[in-house]
Amino acid sequence: MNNEKNGSPEAPELCVDVRGLWKIFGDRSGEILGSDLRKAGRAEIKEKTGAVVAVRDVSFQVKKGEFFVIMGLSGSGKSTLIRLLLRLIEPTAGEMHLNGENILEYDEEQLIRFRRHTTAMVFQHFGLFPHRTVMDNVAYGLKVRGVGREERQARALEAIETVGLSGWENYLPGALSGGMQQRVGIARALANDPEILFMDEPFSGLDPLIRREMQDELIELQSRLRKTILFVTHDLHEALKLGDRIVILKDGEVIQIGPPEEVVIAPADDYVRDFVCDASIQRVLTAGRIMDEPDALVYDWQGPRAVLHILRASKEDHAFVVNRKRELVGLITMERMKKLIENRGVSLGEVMDPSPAMTGPDTVLQDLFPLAAGAEYPIAVVDGKQRFLGEIQISSIFENLIQNGPAKARTEEEISHE
Repeated sequence: MNNEKNGSPEAPELCVDVRGLWKIFGDRSGEILGSDLRKAGRAEIKEKTGAVVAVRDVSFQVKKGEFFVIMGLSGSGKSTLIRLLLRLIEPTAGEMHLNGENILEYDEEQLIRFRRHTTAMVFQHFGLFPHRTVMDNVAYGLKVRGVGREERQARALEAIETVGLSGWENYLPGALSGGMQQRVGIARALANDPEILFMDEPFSGLDPLIRREMQDELIELQSRLRKTILFVTHDLHEALKLGDRIVILKDGEVIQIGPPEEVVIAPADDYVRDFVCDASIQRVLTAGRIMDEPDALVYDWQGPRAVLHILRASKEDHAFVVNRKRELVGLITMERMKKLIENRGVSLGEVMDPSPAMTGPDTVLQDLFPLAAGAEYPIAVVDGKQRFLGEIQISSIFENLIQNGPAKARTEEEISHE
């Protein structure tokens, strides 16, 4: 689901760049921005001017292919922010750059092309046409763009298959469950092959079980499609599950931006601390964050005596074995190496364990417990191409759980000082 955090020498390309963005509803916005009221709270500004500050001096960047979650309670400004990025409403001040272009400079024609070709939107309440079939709903955006019937049907079919709705092309939305209808909405967005996908609380109207299933499916889809996604939610667990990074808003202002585990482990203030107090570190701390570089690493072309020397020099009784591409091929132990030499063996393959415990860098702590319970040696961390990234000591899994624990609520001492 996340970008490759390890083994990638190139920094991801910047896709979205928001700088000092304001949205003030009311006639006295210039007065607010040009005076000390700029620093006043939302309630004070409303009382003195009648204006409502919806988004206050917001700045953030989103990398290409990143799953970026915009999170906050009702009234925090998260949905307004999405509408600003699409220029469905105009900002009071600030800049919005997408792929290096300032979209505030777009004329009407450029803006229409931007909305139809570069971006797509998935809404909370599906927004399907009840009298049109699944096929026609998914192909609608392509039809508006003037794509020919044959091409738009082919692309719609591909999108329908991508979201797992093959066979439902000719049904009306009323025949589908809520989760299936939301898949149609996602397929409609994907059919346009947008570079940036905006999702405004798309799963909030679904039953909890269906919601979890849709989250899992979106994670799987993103692992294949690598879209830039800006996802709005008020649900912390959804944000922690889906996001590469999270921005938390309060009263239109950015309170904290960071990866899920950072938000839980190191909340920026009491507001964020209260927000995440029920979050479990087990669900956000990843293998990539707690892995270490091994003291000993063996290559499959090395001879038995060379490997035995490496193990002794590092004072290790085991080592993972990789090939020239650094792909994990197995695990070797001191005991097995000694037996190999005693029997005058020449190949590590004769005594190597070809299936050591392994996991990906994005596996969360709670999913490492089953591996840890049955593992005699450290767990190898590999990327999608089986390249070795590091190892996790079994003890460190439990140490991280004890040290971090669930996000802690404020202590009595902290509260007493308020």
